[in-house]
Amino acid sequence: MSAEEHEEVYAPDQLKPGNRRRGQKGAIISAIVILMFFWGNHEGNTENIYLVVFAVGLVLAVIADAVLRRRGLRPSEQ
Repeated sequence: MSAEEHEEVYAPDQLKPGNRRRGQKGAIISAIVILMFFWGNHEGNTENIYLVVFAVGLVLAVIADAVLRRRGLRPSEQ
C-alpha cells in the first residue's frame, strides 16, 4: 500500500476557512453603500431598481446563511 491511498481528501474551503462574521459585516456594509448610490448623478428609476435588488440580495444571503447555520444545515465552526 502506498501513502497516497491513506491521504484524506479535503475540499478547498476546509483547508482555508473564511471569517464568517467578517463576511456578514462586509455584505451588510456593501448593501448600505449600494443604497447610498440613490443620491447620485442619475435620472429615472431604472438604476434605483437595480440598486435595491442588489442590496436586498446581499441582505437575504446573510439571513439565509444565518438560518441554515441555526438549523444545522451548514457548519457553524467556520
